[in-house]
Amino acid sequence: LMVWLRRCTHYLFIVVVAVNSTLLTINAGDYIFYTDWAWTSFVVFSISQTLMLTVGACYYLTFTGVPGTATYHALIMTVYTWIAKGAWFALGYPYDLIVTPVWLPSAMLLDLAYWATKKNKHSLILFGGVLVGMSLPLFNMVNLITVADPLETAFKYPRPTLPPYMTPIEPQVGKFYNSPVALGAGAGAVLACTFAALGCKLTTWTYRWMAA
Repeated sequence: LMVWLRRCTHYLFIVVVAVNSTLLTINAGDYIFYTDWAWTSFVVFSISQTLMLTVGACYYLTFTGVPGTATYHALIMTVYTWIAKGAWFALGYPYDLIVTPVWLPSAMLLDLAYWATKKNKHSLILFGGVLVGMSLPLFNMVNLITVADPLETAFKYPRPTLPPYMTPIEPQVGKFYNSPVALGAGAGAVLACTFAALGCKLTTWTYRWMAA
């Protein structure tokens, strides 16, 4: 019974992380509409997607103990997002399916760190976290490049009203040295280690909770 309950808990966590990652990505595409906010949003969304990928993938990795499951987790996120984006695209919302697999190479690096250090959890947190944090903003820029031109899209799909928190502000020229990838990678390299540690801790909590 305990094994069955533990497995159910495990799969529930995976579904929750994957679904939330999907929702996060759907909303993350919105930054193409607001050119003044684009770089700031890019950094924020790069970090938030790093969080969703790293927590879920590390949880999956340490729960199963099988290198390769991080990539499998990224694949789940990818398929879920393809389905969701397909639905939005059918409604006339401008999304390209090609942008989604940007998680896969970062997840592969996580698997590599786990496998190369003979399943050392602390190496996974430190090396894997840094690798994901630094790589995902780079791959996420591919996301931005493959999406249709922001101005063209904005005219094609006009937004009649803006919520107060998304009202465009004057762009800060030169802020962050004009490099959102570098800023996202720098912040991600630090934060992703914490995210990875949280993912590993979820496994511990799951076992302890089920064993109680």
